[in-house]
Amino acid sequence: MTDPRSLTGRLADALSAVDGLRPATSVAAEISWLPTDPAGGAVDLTAESVEIRVVALRLPLPPLLSAAEAQVRKVLDGTEWADATIRLVVTDIDGAAFAG
Repeated sequence: MTDPRSLTGRLADALSAVDGLRPATSVAAEISWLPTDPAGGAVDLTAESVEIRVVALRLPLPPLLSAAEAQVRKVLDGTEWADATIRLVVTDIDGAAFAG
């Protein structure tokens, strides 16, 4: 059995590796004394689905989301969530994405 807390951290790390996306966090990074989960609240796991909230740092979105889904699938392989539905929710688009 895969530890869900560990899995959320690995999913957040995988998304951080996608150039142009980052996990959306609900807690400011500078608050290091506050205990939070490794994904900063960006990942929800249920028996049937994996929902991950992300912030887009550049555009266009479709190739970024395709790359993110591929990374998430790699992490989920071999876990009880391997066949889960993946839902990527763009919660924000960084203003710099519109500059170019």
